[in-house]
Parts: sequence; C-alpha cells; structure tokens
Amino acid sequence: MTDENRKSLQQFYCRDYLWDLFEVMTKDLGCSVDYLINESMRYYARSRNYSMTSGQEGSSQQAGAPRQGGQAARRPPPLPQTESSTIEPQRAAAARPTLSLLFNGQRFRIDKDKFIIGRGSQQTDLTIRDGNISRKHCAVIYRGGNYFIKDLDSTNGIEFNGQRVERKRIEEGDTFYLCDYELRFTFR
Repeated sequence: MTDENRKSLQQFYCRDYLWDLFEVMTKDLGCSVDYLINESMRYYARSRNYSMTSGQEGSSQQAGAPRQGGQAARRPPPLPQTESSTIEPQRAAAARPTLSLLFNGQRFRIDKDKFIIGRGSQQTDLTIRDGNISRKHCAVIYRGGNYFIKDLDSTNGIEFNGQRVERKRIEEGDTFYLCDYELRFTFR
C-alpha cells in the first residue's frame, strides 16, 4: 500500500500562459502552484471517472472507468460516520440555542442555518487563508434543533478526537481540527 500523501518531484512541459495563470491564482487564493496543480490533476481524474480505492492499488480502477495509459488517480477510502448519514429535516422548533465558535482567540456567533468555513473569502462566513484549507471546507448546519458540522468534500477533512469525520452533531465543548486549526464550540 502506498501513502496517498507522499509527494515526489515530477517534471512536465507546461504552456507558458497556463503557468502564468496559475501564478496569478496562487496570489489570489493564497496557496502554492504545487497545490493548484495537484488539485487540478485530482479534479481532472475525477471528471474522467478515474479513481482508486484502498483495495485497488496497482492495476484496478473504478468500474466503468476508461482504460488509458498510466496509473489511475487515487481516492481516499470512505470516511467513518459518527452520526447517521442524513441530517434530519428541520422541524418547527422552539428558540434556537446560541452556538459560538472560538477560533484564533475570537468568538464567532453562529446565527444562520448554514455557516461556511473555508479559504474562499467571498464564499465563507469564516475565512482561513491557508492553501491546505479548501475554498468551502466545511459547514455548521442547524437542523431539527441541533447543530452539525459537515465536511464539504474538502481535501484535508475534519478531525475530531483523532479521527476524520464527515459529519457530527456538535456538543458543548467539542473541538474539531481543520489541518492545524482548532475550532472549539460552546453554547455558553
């Protein structure tokens, strides 16, 4: 089994205008050209139905994927679920509990049904300017009288108690990590 996060130096020819465009994007998005190229390659592989799950290293591909030269891109194994796979629909509920997010010494009040956290400043309620954070990394969602944190198909995911989670109901004092960034929630 190979490490999906292992990186090695590769060489390729690139059209000059594309390289120039990616350099502009790195400044606008606050990330590296390497990061953009890796994300572009991952996106292109997925758009062509190339993927590799943990049991398929080496020669297999996802069923129905076209067979072409080279090795297929790898997709991380499915993530463990800590809550049911669906968030129950919103019910007519009593007064909404007040939830606050403590981040970098600041308190952010969550007072909307969907509070987006990510790198993209125009699309998020809390912006974290780091190339390891996805543009729309995760969301805090209010449904059925409860708050949930939900991964929005981010590259590096959400960690809770040392495990990667896709979604979890938020309880008093829960602490989540997006890469090295700590998100602590409180109802007080």
